[in-house]
Amino acid sequence: MSKKVFLFVLILWNPFITFSQNPVFEESVRKYIEKYKEIAIQEMMIYRIPASITLAQGILESNAGTSPLATDANNHFGIKCHKEWQGITFIKDDETKNECFRKYENPEESFRDHSFFLTQRDRYKPLFELDISDYKGWANGLKRTGYATSPTYSEQLIRTIENYSLYKYDLADLSASCADSIGSSPETPVLTRKAEQVEVVSEGPGYRKILMNNGVRYVIAQKGDNMTSLAREFGSTARQFSSYNDLKKGAAVATGQVIYLESKRRKGAASIHVVKRGETMYTIAQKHGIQLKMLYKMNKIKPGQAVKPGKKLLLR
Repeated sequence: MSKKVFLFVLILWNPFITFSQNPVFEESVRKYIEKYKEIAIQEMMIYRIPASITLAQGILESNAGTSPLATDANNHFGIKCHKEWQGITFIKDDETKNECFRKYENPEESFRDHSFFLTQRDRYKPLFELDISDYKGWANGLKRTGYATSPTYSEQLIRTIENYSLYKYDLADLSASCADSIGSSPETPVLTRKAEQVEVVSEGPGYRKILMNNGVRYVIAQKGDNMTSLAREFGSTARQFSSYNDLKKGAAVATGQVIYLESKRRKGAASIHVVKRGETMYTIAQKHGIQLKMLYKMNKIKPGQAVKPGKKLLLR
C-alpha cells in the first residue's frame, strides 16, 4: 500500500482527527448524537451518569456506531463479558486474540448495561459524588479507575465532549409525550426534573430506580412500559396509577415519562412556578408532584385553560 493510500485510510478511521480533515466521521458522529441523545439523557436522569460522558464514550468505543462490535453485537461501550455475564457473547480480537464481549439485542440494552456497569462497581463510586456537569472530573476519573487502557482516554473524552458541545445535555430536561387527563388532545412535552435534583430512594423490580419528588415516589417509564404493566409491577391497578398521574384510563405511556407510584401532594415544595414556553398545567403539575386539580384551584384557572409563558403560578 502506498503512503498516500495508507494516509487516506488512517484519516477515515481515526476519530480524533480534526473535523475539516474527516467530514465522513463528523457526519457519523452527528447522526449518532441525534439518534442516542435522549437515551443518554434518560440514563442520566435515572443513574446520574452525565449524558455527555455516555455519548462521548459511545462515540469513542463504537467509532460513532460503525464498529463491528456496535453493528454486529449492539455493544457501544466495549464492555467485555466478565465472569458475571450470562448473556449472549461476541468474540473478537482486541488487546489479545479471541476476547469475549457482551452482545445485546439492541443498542438500548447496551446503554442500560453501561449504566449498570458503572453504578454496580465500587471503583466507580467516587465519580457519583461529582457534580452532574463535571464532565472533566468524570473523564479523568474513568481513566484513573481503569475503564480504558489508553493513556489519553480522558483527553479523548473531553475533546469529544467539547468538540460536539455534548456538555449541554448534562443540563437538559427529558421530554416525552403524554395526554392531559382533563383535555381531550395530547399535550407535550412532559418535563422531568433536572438530574442533579433527582433523589434516588430505593430500587424496585428489575433494577428500576424509585425516585422522590415533593415527597412522592415515582419512576421513569422505560421502553415497552404501559400503565397496566407498571401497576402490576408495583402491586396496584392501572386505574389507580392513572389517577395518581392525572391521566385518563388507558392513556399511553411514553419512554422517559414521570409516573408517580402514589397520590401527588395538594401543595408543592416551592411557592411559585414561572411558566416556560411549551409547558402546560399538566406538565407543571407533574414536574412539581402536585395534583392537577389543586394547581388549577390554587390559581383560579378553569380546567383545560392554557397558561402563557411568564405567568407566575402558585404552588402552595
